Amino acid sequence: MNTLRNKVQLIGNLGNNPEIINLESGKTLAKFNMATNDSYTNNKGEKITDTQWHAVVAWGKTAQIIEKYLSKGNEVAIEGKLTSRSYEDKQGNKRYITEVVCNELLMLGK
Repeated sequence: MNTLRNKVQLIGNLGNNPEIINLESGKTLAKFNMATNDSYTNNKGEKITDTQWHAVVAWGKTAQIIEKYLSKGNEVAIEGKLTSRSYEDKQGNKRYITEVVCNELLMLGK
């Protein structure tokens, strides 16, 4: 049961080209936004599509695969964990972000 404590699985499309950052330590970081869609029919019989956006980061080999093969619009399945952190922006305001740290990736579609 310990493996189920903080696990996220998403299937969706990249909303932008991944941002690749090569750190001085030699590590590679990939960042991108991913859209997931959920559809339902409301009480008027209309089909409604709800799109949710997720911030995703990946490290190391996973980031290198993302850099080489993925671009805006690609459909992917990811697995990882949710993390939250805070930082100060350029104006000194405290900002909060929740992101998915991807540790497994499956490329779908064409």
